[in-house]
Amino acid sequence: MSSVFIDKAPSPLAIIPYYATASLFFLVFSILFLITGSDILAHYFHPQVLAMVHTLALGWITMIILGAVHQLLPVITENHLYSNKLAVLCYVLLTSGTLLLISSFWLFATNWLMILAGSLICLSSFLFFFNVWMTTKDQEHSAIFNTFFLFSSFWFCFTTTVGLLLAINLAYNFIPRNHLEILKLHAHAGLAGWFLQLVTGASAKLIPMFILGKSNKNWMLYAALTFQNVGLALFLARGYNHQIGMDSLAYAVIVGIGIAFWLVYLWDAKKQSLRKKIDFPMQHSFSSFLFLILGLFSLPMVLNQPSGHWISTYGVWIFLGWLSGIILGMTFKTLPFIIWNLKYKDINGMEKIPMPKDLYNQKLLKVQYYLFLSSMLVLSLGTIGKIKLLIVIASILWVALASLYLINVAKIIFHKRTVAYGTATH
Repeated sequence: MSSVFIDKAPSPLAIIPYYATASLFFLVFSILFLITGSDILAHYFHPQVLAMVHTLALGWITMIILGAVHQLLPVITENHLYSNKLAVLCYVLLTSGTLLLISSFWLFATNWLMILAGSLICLSSFLFFFNVWMTTKDQEHSAIFNTFFLFSSFWFCFTTTVGLLLAINLAYNFIPRNHLEILKLHAHAGLAGWFLQLVTGASAKLIPMFILGKSNKNWMLYAALTFQNVGLALFLARGYNHQIGMDSLAYAVIVGIGIAFWLVYLWDAKKQSLRKKIDFPMQHSFSSFLFLILGLFSLPMVLNQPSGHWISTYGVWIFLGWLSGIILGMTFKTLPFIIWNLKYKDINGMEKIPMPKDLYNQKLLKVQYYLFLSSMLVLSLGTIGKIKLLIVIASILWVALASLYLINVAKIIFHKRTVAYGTATH
């Protein structure tokens, strides 16, 4: 793995700004959550709720995913990233578009500014898809992983395009269907298309690599890809022509079968692992799968109500428990290696140098992990029981968690090269 990183690593500008900006957006979300508190129990079309959700989905989750993908593609394809300049342009467009969109939702300014924000984000997604396509199109190595990246980036484009159309619809009302019904399709295209399929492909490559395990059952990944896409496509086709109701559970079951194939593949890799002790970053990531399963099992309650506390709980489990949980762990498996490769690749094997895990504060990471578990417990109880005090307490815990995460990310990014564990060289 290290030789691939050294020989094929893209420009730091194509990666590091994504991680740094995502950590800032995560703190921004936590502060907005603290300010609004129990507003998450309101209708999901509430302006402040929309602002927080898009801070999470775009500023935090999508931002860090794009940075990680730009680094991971050379590992998977054993090829250079097609364009570092496109990666930097994607970052500029996504960051500026997200800032404009958050402020537009917060003030609920349904005008040209919101449309501009959606346009910038949409353009960023298409440039990202083009970069992925051009990097993977002639590569037969690790074909299943390449396919996951292509499908997920397609759904990213689909999601942002629908989002842009919804932004235009708020100003000009041209979509013939109910706006809120299309909003549900937009959300789940992002969740089951962009996020789920990207995480499935990336984790199927990275987790076995980090735990020194391997599964030869690649057919499970092909099955996962098929079921996830078929279930999502059927849901979108049905949802556009008919109101979303309990019958949508059938499509959720199809996607769920795809998720099951993916999780069994990871479990098979873990059984073959040479590294029996799981470190804290991996524990953090593995614990997030519990919230994905909880989110899937909560779908009957979610579909049974047009709005309410179960929708809030579902959002908490998926966005904070699953997606944020896996990122909070995997950051400290990917970012330290990226910075380590940047700082030490020229002296690797010639000097006594730190390991990637030495670049961050492991005690802070442990505190972050326990804050994550406790905040998810308190927040879940607060949303299920509609207890506003617990939601406020949880929001305070999220601010503390996001602050520790930001400090540790900054410690990695601003690490100064040392040799012999203490002699600074630059």
